[in-house]
Amino acid sequence: MDAIMHDDVERALIDTAKRVLPGGSFGNVPTELVIREGRGGRIWDESGNEYVDFLLGSGPMFIGHGHPDVTAAVAAQVPLGTTFFGPNRYGIQLAEAIVAAVACAEKVRFVCTGTEATLYAIRAARAFRRRDKILKFEGGFHGMSDTVLMGWAPRQPGNFPQAMPDSAGIPRSVRDEVLIAPFNDPEMAASLIREHKDELGAVIVEPFQRVIPPAPGFLEALRKVTAELGIPLIFDEIVTGFRFAYGGAQEYYGVVPDICALGKIMGGGFPLAAVAGRADIMAHFDSAAVAEADFLPQLGTLAANPVAATAGLATLEVLRRPGTYERAFANGRELTGRLSELLKRSGLPAQVIGEPVLFDVVFTDEPVRDYRSWIRSDAALLRQFNRLLRERGIFKSETKYYVSVAHTDADINRAAEAWASALDVLVAQRNSGR
Repeated sequence: MDAIMHDDVERALIDTAKRVLPGGSFGNVPTELVIREGRGGRIWDESGNEYVDFLLGSGPMFIGHGHPDVTAAVAAQVPLGTTFFGPNRYGIQLAEAIVAAVACAEKVRFVCTGTEATLYAIRAARAFRRRDKILKFEGGFHGMSDTVLMGWAPRQPGNFPQAMPDSAGIPRSVRDEVLIAPFNDPEMAASLIREHKDELGAVIVEPFQRVIPPAPGFLEALRKVTAELGIPLIFDEIVTGFRFAYGGAQEYYGVVPDICALGKIMGGGFPLAAVAGRADIMAHFDSAAVAEADFLPQLGTLAANPVAATAGLATLEVLRRPGTYERAFANGRELTGRLSELLKRSGLPAQVIGEPVLFDVVFTDEPVRDYRSWIRSDAALLRQFNRLLRERGIFKSETKYYVSVAHTDADINRAAEAWASALDVLVAQRNSGR
Protein backbone atom coordinates (compact mmCIF):
# COMPACT_ATOMS: atom_id res chain seq x y z
CA MET A 1 0.00 0.00 0.00
CA ASP A 2 1.42 3.39 -1.01
CA ALA A 3 2.53 5.65 1.82
CA ILE A 4 0.70 8.93 2.35
CA MET A 5 2.90 11.88 1.38
CA HIS A 6 2.04 15.58 1.49
CA ASP A 7 3.32 18.13 -1.02
CA ASP A 8 4.53 21.68 -0.41
CA VAL A 9 1.14 23.23 -1.23
CA GLU A 10 -0.66 21.19 1.42
CA ARG A 11 2.09 21.77 3.99
CA ALA A 12 1.77 25.52 3.35
CA LEU A 13 -1.98 25.34 3.94
CA ILE A 14 -1.40 23.46 7.18
CA ASP A 15 1.11 26.11 8.28
CA THR A 16 -1.39 28.86 7.45
CA ALA A 17 -4.08 27.05 9.44
CA LYS A 18 -1.78 26.92 12.45
CA ARG A 19 -1.21 30.65 12.13
CA VAL A 20 -4.83 31.82 11.75
CA LEU A 21 -6.96 29.13 13.42
CA PRO A 22 -7.01 28.18 17.13
CA GLY A 23 -5.17 24.88 17.33
CA GLY A 24 -4.66 25.06 13.58
CA SER A 25 -8.03 23.47 12.90
CA PHE A 26 -11.78 24.01 12.64
CA GLY A 27 -12.05 22.13 15.95
CA ASN A 28 -13.16 18.89 14.32
CA VAL A 29 -10.26 16.77 13.07
CA PRO A 30 -6.45 17.08 13.13
CA THR A 31 -4.82 19.30 10.49
CA GLU A 32 -2.41 16.66 9.27
CA LEU A 33 -4.25 16.79 5.95
CA VAL A 34 -6.38 19.26 4.00
CA ILE A 35 -9.28 17.75 2.08
CA ARG A 36 -9.71 18.80 -1.55
CA GLU A 37 -12.65 16.73 -2.81
CA GLY A 38 -14.89 13.75 -2.23
CA ARG A 39 -16.65 11.33 -4.55
CA GLY A 40 -18.75 8.39 -3.47
CA GLY A 41 -17.07 6.72 -0.50
CA ARG A 42 -13.65 8.31 -0.97
CA ILE A 43 -11.89 11.64 -0.45
CA TRP A 44 -8.66 13.20 -1.73
CA ASP A 45 -6.37 15.62 0.08
CA GLU A 46 -4.65 18.63 -1.47
CA SER A 47 -1.61 16.48 -2.28
CA GLY A 48 -3.75 14.05 -4.26
CA ASN A 49 -3.66 11.23 -1.70
CA GLU A 50 -6.77 9.06 -1.81
CA TYR A 51 -8.59 7.79 1.30
CA VAL A 52 -11.52 5.50 1.93
CA ASP A 53 -13.80 7.84 3.84
CA PHE A 54 -15.46 6.50 6.97
CA LEU A 55 -15.93 9.99 8.41
CA LEU A 56 -18.42 11.09 5.73
CA GLY A 57 -18.40 14.69 6.91
CA SER A 58 -19.17 13.37 10.41
CA GLY A 59 -22.12 11.45 9.04
CA PRO A 60 -24.18 13.52 6.57
CA MET A 61 -22.88 11.87 3.41
CA PHE A 62 -24.75 8.59 3.89
CA ILE A 63 -25.39 8.23 0.16
CA GLY A 64 -21.84 9.32 -0.70
CA HIS A 65 -20.05 12.48 -1.71
CA GLY A 66 -21.28 14.26 -4.83
CA HIS A 67 -24.32 12.09 -5.44
CA PRO A 68 -25.54 13.08 -8.92
CA ASP A 69 -29.18 13.48 -7.90
CA VAL A 70 -28.33 15.79 -5.01
CA THR A 71 -25.84 17.74 -7.11
CA ALA A 72 -28.40 18.22 -9.89
CA ALA A 73 -31.09 19.39 -7.47
CA VAL A 74 -28.76 21.93 -5.87
CA ALA A 75 -27.40 23.14 -9.22
CA ALA A 76 -30.95 23.77 -10.42
CA GLN A 77 -31.83 25.83 -7.33
CA VAL A 78 -28.72 27.98 -6.87
CA PRO A 79 -29.41 30.31 -9.85
CA LEU A 80 -32.93 30.87 -8.50
CA GLY A 81 -31.77 32.07 -5.10
CA THR A 82 -29.95 30.60 -2.13
CA THR A 83 -31.88 31.98 0.84
CA PHE A 84 -34.96 34.13 1.43
CA PHE A 85 -35.68 34.19 5.20
CA GLY A 86 -39.18 33.23 4.19
CA PRO A 87 -41.12 30.12 3.17
CA ASN A 88 -40.01 28.19 0.11
CA ARG A 89 -41.59 25.14 -1.48
CA TYR A 90 -38.66 22.83 -0.76
CA GLY A 91 -38.61 23.55 2.96
CA ILE A 92 -42.35 22.93 3.16
CA GLN A 93 -42.05 19.70 1.19
CA LEU A 94 -39.14 18.53 3.35
CA ALA A 95 -41.18 19.13 6.51
CA GLU A 96 -43.98 17.07 4.97
CA ALA A 97 -41.51 14.25 4.21
CA ILE A 98 -40.20 14.29 7.79
CA VAL A 99 -43.72 14.07 9.24
CA ALA A 100 -44.41 11.11 6.94
CA ALA A 101 -41.17 9.34 7.92
CA VAL A 102 -40.65 9.95 11.63
CA ALA A 103 -43.09 8.42 14.12
CA CYS A 104 -43.06 11.22 16.71
CA ALA A 105 -43.16 14.04 14.16
CA GLU A 106 -46.48 15.88 13.94
CA LYS A 107 -44.89 19.31 13.44
CA VAL A 108 -41.39 20.39 12.35
CA ARG A 109 -39.29 23.49 13.04
CA PHE A 110 -36.07 23.91 11.04
CA VAL A 111 -32.71 25.17 12.31
CA CYS A 112 -29.20 24.97 10.85
CA THR A 113 -27.21 22.82 13.27
CA GLY A 114 -27.56 19.85 15.58
CA THR A 115 -26.66 22.03 18.54
CA GLU A 116 -29.61 24.29 17.77
CA ALA A 117 -31.92 21.32 17.29
CA THR A 118 -31.20 19.81 20.70
CA LEU A 119 -31.22 23.24 22.35
CA TYR A 120 -34.69 24.04 20.98
CA ALA A 121 -35.99 20.54 21.69
CA ILE A 122 -35.03 21.01 25.33
CA ARG A 123 -36.42 24.53 25.42
CA ALA A 124 -39.72 23.40 23.90
CA ALA A 125 -40.02 20.60 26.45
CA ARG A 126 -39.30 23.02 29.30
CA ALA A 127 -41.91 25.45 27.97
CA PHE A 128 -44.47 22.66 27.68
CA ARG A 129 -43.71 21.14 31.06
CA ARG A 130 -43.03 24.44 32.85
CA ARG A 131 -40.11 22.83 34.65
CA ASP A 132 -36.39 23.62 34.36
CA LYS A 133 -34.33 20.51 35.08
CA ILE A 134 -33.13 18.12 32.40
CA LEU A 135 -31.98 14.55 32.88
CA LYS A 136 -29.35 13.34 30.43
CA PHE A 137 -27.04 10.34 30.29
CA GLU A 138 -23.35 10.30 31.07
CA GLY A 139 -21.33 10.28 27.87
CA GLY A 140 -24.24 11.43 25.75
CA PHE A 141 -23.35 14.13 23.22
CA HIS A 142 -26.10 16.57 22.28
CA GLY A 143 -24.21 19.45 20.72
CA MET A 144 -22.35 22.38 22.21
CA SER A 145 -24.85 24.34 24.30
CA ASP A 146 -24.31 24.84 28.04
CA THR A 147 -26.96 22.44 29.33
CA VAL A 148 -25.85 19.41 27.32
CA LEU A 149 -22.12 19.91 27.88
CA MET A 150 -22.70 18.64 31.40
CA GLY A 151 -21.62 15.02 31.81
CA TRP A 152 -20.59 14.64 28.16
CA ALA A 153 -17.02 13.41 28.64
CA PRO A 154 -15.97 13.74 32.29
CA ARG A 155 -12.34 12.75 32.85
CA GLN A 156 -13.12 11.77 36.42
CA PRO A 157 -16.81 10.86 36.62
CA GLY A 158 -18.47 11.85 39.87
CA ASN A 159 -21.44 10.48 41.73
CA PHE A 160 -24.79 10.24 39.98
CA PRO A 161 -26.79 12.41 39.46
CA GLN A 162 -24.26 15.23 40.00
CA ALA A 163 -23.52 17.18 36.81
CA MET A 164 -20.06 18.44 35.92
CA PRO A 165 -19.25 20.79 33.01
CA ASP A 166 -17.06 19.54 30.17
CA SER A 167 -16.13 22.99 28.92
CA ALA A 168 -14.75 26.22 30.25
CA GLY A 169 -17.11 29.17 30.17
CA ILE A 170 -20.22 27.39 31.47
CA PRO A 171 -21.86 29.15 34.44
CA ARG A 172 -21.77 27.18 37.68
CA SER A 173 -25.54 27.66 37.98
CA VAL A 174 -26.09 25.31 35.03
CA ARG A 175 -25.05 22.38 37.23
CA ASP A 176 -28.20 22.83 39.26
CA GLU A 177 -30.42 22.37 36.19
CA VAL A 178 -29.00 19.03 34.94
CA LEU A 179 -29.15 15.52 36.34
CA ILE A 180 -26.81 12.79 35.06
CA ALA A 181 -27.75 9.11 34.85
CA PRO A 182 -25.80 6.08 33.58
CA PHE A 183 -26.72 4.88 30.10
CA ASN A 184 -28.22 1.37 29.93
CA ASP A 185 -29.23 1.31 33.61
CA PRO A 186 -33.03 1.44 33.46
CA GLU A 187 -33.52 0.95 37.18
CA MET A 188 -31.36 3.91 38.19
CA ALA A 189 -32.76 6.10 35.44
CA ALA A 190 -36.33 5.34 36.45
CA SER A 191 -35.50 5.93 40.11
CA LEU A 192 -33.97 9.34 39.39
CA ILE A 193 -36.85 10.34 37.13
CA ARG A 194 -39.38 9.41 39.79
CA GLU A 195 -37.42 11.14 42.54
CA HIS A 196 -37.21 14.40 40.56
CA LYS A 197 -40.52 14.17 38.69
CA ASP A 198 -41.75 17.51 39.98
CA GLU A 199 -38.62 19.33 38.76
CA LEU A 200 -37.95 17.68 35.40
CA GLY A 201 -38.75 19.44 32.16
CA ALA A 202 -37.49 16.59 29.99
CA VAL A 203 -35.31 13.52 29.61
CA ILE A 204 -32.94 13.59 26.64
CA VAL A 205 -31.08 10.56 25.31
CA GLU A 206 -29.20 9.37 22.29
CA PRO A 207 -31.12 6.16 21.56
CA PHE A 208 -27.74 4.83 20.36
CA GLN A 209 -25.11 6.57 22.49
CA ARG A 210 -22.03 7.35 20.37
CA VAL A 211 -21.24 3.69 19.45
CA ILE A 212 -23.01 1.98 22.36
CA PRO A 213 -26.32 0.28 21.51
CA PRO A 214 -29.18 0.41 24.00
CA ALA A 215 -29.48 -2.71 26.13
CA PRO A 216 -32.69 -4.67 25.58
CA GLY A 217 -35.51 -2.93 27.45
CA PHE A 218 -33.59 0.27 28.25
CA LEU A 219 -35.36 2.61 25.85
CA GLU A 220 -38.68 0.93 26.62
CA ALA A 221 -38.13 1.60 30.33
CA LEU A 222 -37.43 5.28 29.67
CA ARG A 223 -40.54 5.53 27.53
CA LYS A 224 -42.69 3.86 30.17
CA VAL A 225 -41.65 6.01 33.14
CA THR A 226 -41.68 9.32 31.27
CA ALA A 227 -45.09 8.59 29.75
CA GLU A 228 -46.47 7.62 33.14
CA LEU A 229 -45.26 10.88 34.71
CA GLY A 230 -46.01 13.15 31.75
CA ILE A 231 -42.36 14.13 31.25
CA PRO A 232 -41.35 14.71 27.61
CA LEU A 233 -38.84 12.18 26.29
CA ILE A 234 -36.44 13.61 23.72
CA PHE A 235 -34.51 11.39 21.31
CA ASP A 236 -31.40 13.03 19.92
CA GLU A 237 -31.49 11.54 16.41
CA ILE A 238 -29.00 13.91 14.83
CA VAL A 239 -26.84 10.86 14.08
CA THR A 240 -29.38 8.02 13.89
CA GLY A 241 -32.12 9.84 11.98
CA PHE A 242 -32.52 8.40 8.46
CA ARG A 243 -29.43 6.22 9.12
CA PHE A 244 -30.61 3.20 11.09
CA ALA A 245 -33.84 3.15 9.09
CA TYR A 246 -35.84 5.65 7.05
CA GLY A 247 -37.77 6.36 10.26
CA GLY A 248 -34.56 6.53 12.31
CA ALA A 249 -33.85 4.87 15.63
CA GLN A 250 -37.55 5.21 16.51
CA GLU A 251 -38.33 2.75 13.75
CA TYR A 252 -35.20 0.64 14.24
CA TYR A 253 -35.69 0.11 17.99
CA GLY A 254 -39.48 0.41 18.03
CA VAL A 255 -39.67 3.12 20.72
CA VAL A 256 -41.32 6.48 19.99
CA PRO A 257 -40.35 9.63 21.96
CA ASP A 258 -42.36 12.81 22.33
CA ILE A 259 -39.90 15.00 20.46
CA CYS A 260 -36.68 14.48 18.53
CA ALA A 261 -33.75 16.36 17.04
CA LEU A 262 -32.78 15.58 13.44
CA GLY A 263 -29.81 16.61 11.30
CA LYS A 264 -26.82 15.31 9.33
CA ILE A 265 -28.31 13.02 6.63
CA MET A 266 -31.49 15.09 6.45
CA GLY A 267 -29.60 18.08 5.00
CA GLY A 268 -27.88 16.18 2.22
CA GLY A 269 -24.50 17.69 3.13
CA PHE A 270 -25.76 21.24 3.74
CA PRO A 271 -26.35 23.01 7.08
CA LEU A 272 -29.84 21.90 8.08
CA ALA A 273 -31.37 20.36 11.18
CA ALA A 274 -34.80 20.19 12.76
CA VAL A 275 -36.88 19.74 15.87
CA ALA A 276 -39.84 17.42 15.29
CA GLY A 277 -42.44 16.24 17.73
CA ARG A 278 -45.92 16.16 19.15
CA ALA A 279 -48.19 18.98 18.03
CA ASP A 280 -48.97 20.12 21.58
CA ILE A 281 -45.27 20.52 22.40
CA MET A 282 -44.40 22.09 19.04
CA ALA A 283 -47.28 24.55 19.51
CA HIS A 284 -44.95 26.59 21.72
CA PHE A 285 -43.22 27.77 18.53
CA ASP A 286 -46.54 29.28 17.37
CA SER A 287 -47.39 32.61 19.03
CA ALA A 288 -51.02 32.25 17.96
CA ALA A 289 -51.40 28.84 19.60
CA VAL A 290 -50.17 29.55 23.15
CA ALA A 291 -50.30 32.28 25.74
CA GLU A 292 -47.72 35.05 25.39
CA ALA A 293 -45.74 33.77 28.38
CA ASP A 294 -45.58 30.27 26.84
CA PHE A 295 -44.36 31.34 23.40
CA LEU A 296 -40.93 30.11 22.30
CA PRO A 297 -39.39 32.45 19.70
CA GLN A 298 -36.99 30.86 17.25
CA LEU A 299 -35.32 32.63 14.33
CA GLY A 300 -32.67 31.36 11.96
CA THR A 301 -31.31 33.38 9.05
CA LEU A 302 -30.48 30.33 6.92
CA ALA A 303 -32.86 27.75 8.41
CA ALA A 304 -34.65 25.73 5.71
CA ASN A 305 -33.01 27.73 2.94
CA PRO A 306 -34.00 26.29 -0.46
CA VAL A 307 -30.53 24.95 -1.30
CA ALA A 308 -30.26 22.84 1.85
CA ALA A 309 -33.92 21.84 1.67
CA THR A 310 -33.71 20.67 -1.93
CA ALA A 311 -30.53 18.72 -1.11
CA GLY A 312 -32.39 17.09 1.76
CA LEU A 313 -35.39 16.21 -0.42
CA ALA A 314 -33.13 14.68 -3.07
CA THR A 315 -31.30 12.65 -0.41
CA LEU A 316 -34.54 11.34 1.09
CA GLU A 317 -35.75 10.34 -2.37
CA VAL A 318 -32.62 8.23 -2.82
CA LEU A 319 -33.12 6.66 0.61
CA ARG A 320 -36.67 5.59 -0.29
CA ARG A 321 -35.46 3.54 -3.25
CA PRO A 322 -35.67 -0.25 -2.80
CA GLY A 323 -32.49 -1.82 -1.52
CA THR A 324 -30.82 1.34 -0.23
CA TYR A 325 -30.75 0.42 3.45
CA GLU A 326 -30.12 -3.23 2.66
CA ARG A 327 -26.98 -2.18 0.78
CA ALA A 328 -25.73 0.06 3.59
CA PHE A 329 -26.26 -2.62 6.22
CA ALA A 330 -24.65 -5.28 4.02
CA ASN A 331 -21.59 -3.03 3.70
CA GLY A 332 -21.52 -2.58 7.46
CA ARG A 333 -21.90 -6.28 8.24
CA GLU A 334 -19.04 -7.12 5.87
CA LEU A 335 -16.82 -4.46 7.43
CA THR A 336 -17.57 -5.37 11.04
CA GLY A 337 -17.24 -9.08 10.32
CA ARG A 338 -13.83 -8.72 8.71
CA LEU A 339 -12.59 -6.29 11.35
CA SER A 340 -13.74 -8.57 14.17
CA GLU A 341 -11.94 -11.53 12.62
CA LEU A 342 -8.71 -9.55 12.21
CA LEU A 343 -8.88 -8.37 15.83
CA LYS A 344 -9.42 -11.93 16.99
CA ARG A 345 -6.40 -13.15 15.02
CA SER A 346 -4.25 -10.35 16.43
CA GLY A 347 -4.74 -11.52 20.00
CA LEU A 348 -5.13 -7.94 21.17
CA PRO A 349 -7.83 -7.25 23.79
CA ALA A 350 -10.28 -5.60 21.42
CA GLN A 351 -13.82 -5.77 20.12
CA VAL A 352 -16.13 -4.10 17.63
CA ILE A 353 -19.16 -2.39 19.14
CA GLY A 354 -22.11 -0.60 17.57
CA GLU A 355 -24.49 -1.28 14.70
CA PRO A 356 -23.48 -2.24 11.15
CA VAL A 357 -23.80 1.32 9.81
CA LEU A 358 -22.06 2.96 12.80
CA PHE A 359 -19.37 1.20 14.82
CA ASP A 360 -15.82 1.33 16.14
CA VAL A 361 -13.06 -0.69 17.75
CA VAL A 362 -12.71 -0.62 21.52
CA PHE A 363 -9.46 -1.97 22.91
CA THR A 364 -10.75 -3.86 25.94
CA ASP A 365 -11.98 -7.33 26.88
CA GLU A 366 -14.59 -5.84 29.22
CA PRO A 367 -18.20 -5.61 28.03
CA VAL A 368 -18.97 -2.02 27.00
CA ARG A 369 -22.47 -0.85 27.90
CA ASP A 370 -21.98 2.71 29.19
CA TYR A 371 -19.56 5.63 29.32
CA ARG A 372 -17.60 4.36 32.31
CA SER A 373 -16.90 0.96 30.79
CA TRP A 374 -16.00 2.68 27.51
CA ILE A 375 -13.40 5.02 29.08
CA ARG A 376 -11.72 2.06 30.77
CA SER A 377 -10.64 0.88 27.33
CA ASP A 378 -7.17 1.67 25.96
CA ALA A 379 -7.75 5.04 24.31
CA ALA A 380 -4.04 5.53 23.55
CA LEU A 381 -3.95 2.29 21.58
CA LEU A 382 -7.04 3.36 19.63
CA ARG A 383 -5.41 6.68 18.76
CA GLN A 384 -2.33 4.85 17.56
CA PHE A 385 -4.45 2.46 15.49
CA ASN A 386 -6.31 5.38 13.92
CA ARG A 387 -3.03 7.13 13.09
CA LEU A 388 -1.70 3.99 11.42
CA LEU A 389 -4.92 3.72 9.43
CA ARG A 390 -4.67 7.31 8.17
CA GLU A 391 -1.14 6.55 7.02
CA ARG A 392 -2.66 3.65 5.07
CA GLY A 393 -5.41 5.67 3.42
CA ILE A 394 -8.32 5.19 5.83
CA PHE A 395 -10.04 8.36 7.06
CA LYS A 396 -12.28 8.17 10.12
CA SER A 397 -13.07 10.02 13.31
CA GLU A 398 -11.30 9.13 16.52
CA THR A 399 -14.31 7.23 17.82
CA LYS A 400 -16.44 5.79 15.02
CA TYR A 401 -16.81 4.46 11.50
CA TYR A 402 -19.68 5.88 9.47
CA VAL A 403 -20.73 3.47 6.71
CA SER A 404 -22.10 4.74 3.40
CA VAL A 405 -24.43 3.33 0.79
CA ALA A 406 -21.71 4.39 -1.66
CA HIS A 407 -18.92 2.26 -0.19
CA THR A 408 -17.87 -0.42 -2.65
CA ASP A 409 -16.30 -3.86 -2.40
CA ALA A 410 -13.00 -2.21 -3.32
CA ASP A 411 -13.40 0.21 -0.39
CA ILE A 412 -14.10 -2.67 1.97
CA ASN A 413 -11.12 -4.64 0.72
CA ARG A 414 -8.82 -1.65 1.08
CA ALA A 415 -10.05 -1.11 4.64
CA ALA A 416 -9.39 -4.76 5.48
CA GLU A 417 -5.86 -4.52 4.07
CA ALA A 418 -5.19 -1.41 6.13
CA TRP A 419 -6.60 -2.99 9.28
CA ALA A 420 -4.42 -6.08 8.82
CA SER A 421 -1.28 -4.01 8.24
CA ALA A 422 -1.94 -1.64 11.15
CA LEU A 423 -2.69 -4.51 13.53
CA ASP A 424 0.56 -6.20 12.51
CA VAL A 425 2.39 -3.05 13.63
CA LEU A 426 0.53 -2.95 16.95
CA VAL A 427 1.22 -6.62 17.63
CA ALA A 428 4.90 -6.23 16.76
CA GLN A 429 5.18 -3.26 19.10
CA ARG A 430 3.49 -5.20 21.88
CA ASN A 431 5.77 -8.19 21.38
CA SER A 432 8.85 -5.95 21.47
CA GLY A 433 7.66 -4.33 24.67
CA ARG A 434 7.21 -0.86 23.15
